Amino acid sequence: MTAAELRTYALAKPGAWPDEPWDGDTVAKVGDKIFVFLGDTGIGVKCGAGRSEADEWLREFPDDATVMAYIGRHGWNSLGLGGAIPLTALKEAIDTSYDLVVAGLPRSKRP
Repeated sequence: MTAAELRTYALAKPGAWPDEPWDGDTVAKVGDKIFVFLGDTGIGVKCGAGRSEADEWLREFPDDATVMAYIGRHGWNSLGLGGAIPLTALKEAIDTSYDLVVAGLPRSKRP
């Protein structure tokens, strides 16, 4: 799956919309919150409620998963495309990130 296909997958989520909050960085948001950073070589997603859950990705895919700068302590990881991480796992990571972010939104802002 290409970066463009993952972008389409993420933006097909209920209430999802694209944004470019920083020059050259495209993200998918739900409500006013980012649930995935969409890059050409990988994605950035919330992989768990905290760092310990997100660290499972680092153990399973040490060459293709890294802690995201600045927000990694909150359970965010960067996951590379075209490596050992299967497509189904990348989609699952987007689904998990979306679900975690939606759960944190006020009820009135949830899709």
